[in-house]
Amino acid sequence: MRSGPFVIDIAGTQLTEEDVQLLHDNRVGGLILFSRNYQHRQQLVDLIQQVRALRPDLLIMTDQEGGRVQRFKAEFTRIPAMGRLVKAAQHENIEVPALLRDVGWLLASELLACGIDLTLAPVVDLDRGISTVVGDRAFAEDPQCVVEYAGAFIEGLTAAGMSACIKHFPGHGGVAEDSHHHQVVDERTFEDIMSTDGLTFKTFIRQGIPAVMASHVIFPKVAAEPTGFSHYWLTTILREKLGFKGVILSDDLSMQGASWLNGSAVAQAQAAIDAGCDLLLVCNQRAKVLQLLQQTAFAQLDCGNQIRTLRSNNYVDFDQLQKDARWVETRARLMRWSYD
Repeated sequence: MRSGPFVIDIAGTQLTEEDVQLLHDNRVGGLILFSRNYQHRQQLVDLIQQVRALRPDLLIMTDQEGGRVQRFKAEFTRIPAMGRLVKAAQHENIEVPALLRDVGWLLASELLACGIDLTLAPVVDLDRGISTVVGDRAFAEDPQCVVEYAGAFIEGLTAAGMSACIKHFPGHGGVAEDSHHHQVVDERTFEDIMSTDGLTFKTFIRQGIPAVMASHVIFPKVAAEPTGFSHYWLTTILREKLGFKGVILSDDLSMQGASWLNGSAVAQAQAAIDAGCDLLLVCNQRAKVLQLLQQTAFAQLDCGNQIRTLRSNNYVDFDQLQKDARWVETRARLMRWSYD
């Protein structure tokens, strides 16, 4: 079955008739889940099984980073934001990379045990003390530290059987505004960006990272469009210059930072695809999803290969996971720290 580029959301903890209809549409290639879709663990498992029965090929994802970006909390291990976790470990003279490997493994294992393929993590932006939307979601300010710490976290994800998606290319940490609510402009030059924030992305691309999420930040000294709509950033730089061969995801096309294009949802999505995005997140605006799926413009796009790259084939039994010494020890360690 053909799988298209759109990653959509649902409103509640159960599928509605409209949800079922939309998920059957082969232009939809993925489903992203939020806190509003979660009551308890068994409900989440049941929901995902219902989705799989409709579309076994769908890529099911969420944002489970830790701290303020942890969609599922009750019956999951509460994880501090990465920046806070690093500082807490350093304060107690705990080896940070070893801890982060365990945390990445635990986080991925708990999601895989529910049937979720992918978490949109880690954040590899730099915490410059400027951006509130990045802030302690970042591992550190120094790019070499971010490479070391995020790399360890990625090793944990991979060991559990989950792909990593680094974000937000080429860096969101240099501006104060939040692209969820504002059009964000970063006045730095290309050289400045790539010698700081860009170092983390370059390193992980060389290591074969499977997925990158593009930011909605505009860098006017480099390109006129937000990164996720920029052919120069996504094709000339990310694909050609940096040699990235994995999957490019847009950030949510319903965010204010994506509204620079005064046109329809179809024009917006087409611009992101033309720039080089493979998968397009369209969340929190069902009207936009309906508008996109009323058109025939995207019917011939097949993102099946990209989706299969990110789908997990690793089954995790939750009862067995709870008996795993690594899970027990890592969870106990995390429970000693604060989380939000």
